Amino acid sequence: MTSEKPTRPGRSARPTRKNRDWVHGLAMSAPAVVGLIAFVGVPFGYAVVLSFYNVRLGSPLAPSFFGLEQYRRLFTDPDLSGPFLRALLNNLTFAGIVVPLQTALALALAILLNRKLKAIGLFRSFFFMPVVFPMALVAVIWRLILARSDQGMLNSVLDLVSFGNWGAFNWLGDAATAMASIIVLSVWQGVGFQMVILLAGLQQIPTELYEAARLDRASRWQQFRHVTLPGIRGTLVFVAMLTSVLSFRVFDQVYILIRGGGLDEESTRTVMYEAVTTAFDQNNVGQASAITVVFFVIVVVLTLIQRRVVRPGKED
Repeated sequence: MTSEKPTRPGRSARPTRKNRDWVHGLAMSAPAVVGLIAFVGVPFGYAVVLSFYNVRLGSPLAPSFFGLEQYRRLFTDPDLSGPFLRALLNNLTFAGIVVPLQTALALALAILLNRKLKAIGLFRSFFFMPVVFPMALVAVIWRLILARSDQGMLNSVLDLVSFGNWGAFNWLGDAATAMASIIVLSVWQGVGFQMVILLAGLQQIPTELYEAARLDRASRWQQFRHVTLPGIRGTLVFVAMLTSVLSFRVFDQVYILIRGGGLDEESTRTVMYEAVTTAFDQNNVGQASAITVVFFVIVVVLTLIQRRVVRPGKED
């Protein structure tokens, strides 16, 4: 008789199950990965290539290799570096205000709508409705609200409550209020999306935690601080990072209101607006590609720093 060496049960099955899970995970993520490569990776790679060439739209001359000249001009040529740095400052200002404001407002709305009331679904739909509107439509609506003439809705209301003493203020054309106008309409349009995410996070918190807090005579603020915030910390970080990324790609409302709404261009132009106008108004595709590449690197670095600073703690 030959003696066989006993095998430990489950030892050979474990790598197989692990490999099978890995294959299933890869298959499920494949569509998203393919879409990311096709719609983000390939265009960005093409932009990197174009940034090394002098490419002009409508020019009969073939593209010529420029090397790092486009990048050098972007930071040393006053005619290019000035508008680019101004646009970058506007982007940072917009993101620095919109991210905390929109996140806090979304959290407040989520807490307000996380109640078992009659017709609560109607109220949730009402607050979420602006999200489904295209930004072009939102820009047109707010152009009517903030119009300079007496027919502008905001000026009309202020004139009514001031008994005719309010003049026709140019909300969009004045440099002091132009960026604030863009911030208000952007928050109004986007806060519902973050609200829905935070509302889903709030509904995952066990009700037993609140019951235990009430038994301990915790106030509403203490319940919010010690139960609600820890329960949605990961969701809150995700919402803040998502809002940051979306705020850096602000373009539609700025472009539409500058071109058709009298928006002050100097105080509201963004990097995306600068890249589009450089490519299609100045026909300088190579310089526009360099702008987008530099901006992409800046946004990635800021996102990594934010993720490092506000990342949620490790779960046990």
